[in-house]
Amino acid sequence: MFDHHIAEHYDRWFTTPQGHFALEQEKKLIQSLISGWPRRRQSILEIGCGTGVFLEMFWESGFDVYGIDSSVHMLNKARERLGKKADLHLGSAECLPFDDNEFDFAAMITLLEFCRDQKQVLAEAGRVARKGLLICFLNKNSLYHINQKLLRLWRRDGVLVRARWHSYREVRNMVLEVLGPRKTRTRSVLLGTKIMWRNKWLCQHLNRTLWPPVIGAFTGMRVDLIDKEPLKTPLLAPVKTQAKAG
Repeated sequence: MFDHHIAEHYDRWFTTPQGHFALEQEKKLIQSLISGWPRRRQSILEIGCGTGVFLEMFWESGFDVYGIDSSVHMLNKARERLGKKADLHLGSAECLPFDDNEFDFAAMITLLEFCRDQKQVLAEAGRVARKGLLICFLNKNSLYHINQKLLRLWRRDGVLVRARWHSYREVRNMVLEVLGPRKTRTRSVLLGTKIMWRNKWLCQHLNRTLWPPVIGAFTGMRVDLIDKEPLKTPLLAPVKTQAKAG
C-alpha cells in the first residue's frame, strides 16, 4: 500500500507551509501528553514509524528510539533521516517481533487508520511496552474530516481515502476492551480545516490550542500501563551529540 511514491509524497507534505504548521502542532500535542514520561535510558518503539518524522522528535527528546514499519519504502526514508540514531525493523504491527515488555513505551501515530485488525495491533503494543502507550489518530468528528468527506465526492485518490477514521469514544472503548481499565489523558489539536492551518492570528489561536479530544483533527491519547503516577519532573537526557549505535 505504501509504495515509493507515497513515501515521497508523505515526506514532501511536511515541507509545505500547511504540512509544516500541522506537524509543529502535532508535536506540541505529543510533548504535552508525554511530559511526565522519563527519558534517560528509556526506550520507545514507534509502531508504524513511517519515514521517521516522529522518531526523530522522540530521539531529540532523549529517548532510545526503535521503529517498525511494514513498508520498506517508508523505512528507507527513515534510515535516510535518522542514520544510526534509531534501530529500525521491517515487520507487521499485528505480530511484533519483540519480547513481552521489551520497551518502556510504545507509540502509534496515525497507524490504526490503516490496520485491518486494530484490536490485535493495540494488544501487541500493550504486550511489548511496560509503562505506557501513545495513540494518535485522526478524529472523524472534526471539521477536517467533514471537509475530507466532501472532497471525496469527486476525488477518489489519496491515502486518506483509504483511512478508517475514529472518534475519541471508539478509541477509548477499544483501549478499555483490549487493555482493561487504564488511566488515560487525551487532547486534540488543529480545530479548523486544512486551509486554516497557517500562521494568521485567528487561525493560530484555533489550531495551536490544545482542545478536548472530541473536536480537533489530530487526537492524542496517553495510556498508562502501570499503576504508579508518572514522574512530575522527568529526568531529561542531555542533548545528544553523537549517533546512537544501531
